[in-house]
Amino acid sequence: MLSRTLITAAAHASSLHIQPSTSIISLTSPFTRGSLRILQSAIIEHATNYKTPAIPGEVNAAVLVPLCNVDGVPGVLLELRGGKLRSHAGEVSFPGGRVDPADVSFLAAALRETQEEVGLDNGQIDILGQFGPPERSLMGLRVWPYVGFVYPSGSHRTDSGSLDDPLPSISLSSLTISQDEVATIFHLPLSAFTSPARVRPDKFRAASPYWAIDVSDLVEGFDGANDPLGHPVVGGGKEGRLEVWGLTGWYMSLLMKILKVYT
Repeated sequence: MLSRTLITAAAHASSLHIQPSTSIISLTSPFTRGSLRILQSAIIEHATNYKTPAIPGEVNAAVLVPLCNVDGVPGVLLELRGGKLRSHAGEVSFPGGRVDPADVSFLAAALRETQEEVGLDNGQIDILGQFGPPERSLMGLRVWPYVGFVYPSGSHRTDSGSLDDPLPSISLSSLTISQDEVATIFHLPLSAFTSPARVRPDKFRAASPYWAIDVSDLVEGFDGANDPLGHPVVGGGKEGRLEVWGLTGWYMSLLMKILKVYT
């Protein structure tokens, strides 16, 4: 018998709406110190609505949702996982991975993995907070998501100047990706999350509604079947599309709810 939670989720499968006009920050203007403050406050408020303590003995992972400006456009830095990896090969994902015993915290694990996978130094990342609740991956790991804003290498955070001044943009070509783990990286503009041509309704774990996002045209070298290195894209999405879906899509939809883009 289905649980009450699953029945309720199924009954409200079409209740997730896209309302960009209600967003608490601009989806088209570059991130500013002011918009990051607004987002950080919303993440902190969201975190008060759930309490998920770590369970002793449970295997954990941590990921970073790296917000950034690229050519003055606000968005998210995402990676396409290498096609030869043992798990989640060929899928769009955030940088991150399993928490090691040497990691002093889940956040430390997310930052370590981010540096290993895409070459971002900790000093380039302004952590805005953790959101959730953390969900289990298909591999059984409890995945803890963090949000941070990425500055270009050599750029420094500043608390001076106007809160409305655009923050500096990063150059994707300046990043160093791990060829063993990452096929390529790309920038997904925030405006994509409200584009009728990109969004597709889906259900996380066949129960909770969220929006999957088509990014086929944003990943250079993707030909509809293989990643830029020629490896098959196993977890590409529906009907040959390359999508932000599954746990990554679920977390992005959750973040859009925090932004009040999705209701």
